[in-house]
Amino acid sequence: MIRTMIVDDDALVRLGLTDLLNADPDIDVVAQAADGLQAIEQAGAHHIDVALVDVRMPRMDGITATTRLRALPHPPKVITLTTFDLDEYIYNALAAGADGFLLKDTDPAEILRAIHLVFAGSAMLHPAAARRLIDRYHATTQPTAIAAQARIDRLTPRERDVLTRIANGDTNADIAARLSMQESTVKAHVSRILTTLDVTNRVQAALLARDAGLLP
Repeated sequence: MIRTMIVDDDALVRLGLTDLLNADPDIDVVAQAADGLQAIEQAGAHHIDVALVDVRMPRMDGITATTRLRALPHPPKVITLTTFDLDEYIYNALAAGADGFLLKDTDPAEILRAIHLVFAGSAMLHPAAARRLIDRYHATTQPTAIAAQARIDRLTPRERDVLTRIANGDTNADIAARLSMQESTVKAHVSRILTTLDVTNRVQAALLARDAGLLP
């Protein structure tokens, strides 16, 4: 069962998302919060696997809340959910440690799919957000690419293989199957990769891999 928390200052949005998520037999909404401060409190009181966090909220916004949630001893995965498709929100959310970025007009089935993917260790971006990140990648300057490659060079060949699969959006199970490894071994590699690259999650590692030119 995937234990989730919904963080949004609009009570109707929380109600609608709760109904949607609870209709999935593998998802259980165990907490709700009206702002970032309440989200931190709720995360401390409940074991949260995945948090859906609105960006614009009073008292503490979703970007700050994401940073705080990811810094907890047992951090939940975070999917930021917003009405506004703005570059600033996309980049700041991912920099804060979010594993996904969706717009509130996302198809309900895709929201459920995002929760399952993020819980499994993958990432999920709204197509518009993904397009912006790709455009940003193509506009990457040479010095940035060199700096990214220098960080990638710290990895072992096997870790580079795993990182390439992460950048392709594979889950740990997918990587294990493709590289003929045990899933527990993949998890250990992923942990070392994040530590070596000094990033907080798979999305940031994937962006670094793209900057370094690991993907065509």
